[in-house]
Amino acid sequence: MRHFLATKASRLLEILYAWRWLGPLVVRLAFGYFWFETGIAKVHNLEGFTQRFVGWHIPHPAFSAALSAWTELLGGLLLMLGLFTRLVTIPMIINMIVAVTLVVSSNIMGLDDFVEADEVVYSLIFFWFLMAGPGKISLDTLVARWLGIRTRD
Repeated sequence: MRHFLATKASRLLEILYAWRWLGPLVVRLAFGYFWFETGIAKVHNLEGFTQRFVGWHIPHPAFSAALSAWTELLGGLLLMLGLFTRLVTIPMIINMIVAVTLVVSSNIMGLDDFVEADEVVYSLIFFWFLMAGPGKISLDTLVARWLGIRTRD
């Protein structure tokens, strides 16, 4: 019986390993779309978004709001495509650090509040993409192969 279970478990792990490219692809597409969509909404209502920055006392609100909105729009698009994935996560993480520091921190009363803040979770996902890359099914992987760069996928 133990041998049977070990064989089945081994086979299941082989199947999951063969499909390991699917996880990063699905997360990248959904997460990228989320940011692309929010970026479009903010760019289309830049005046209202700027007023939120004024209310949050963010320096240079018009410039900062436009930069944040376009970062989300372009960052989301590039993330969906898997193009410049590691590079684009850097301004996205900075966007989240600013949000946590200047907006969300006033509502954080302890560690539980901190780890449950959406912006912290988003930062962790961006950090994962920074470290792990976009996955096998991405334009980054195609470009790397075209340039003769070996990838681990």
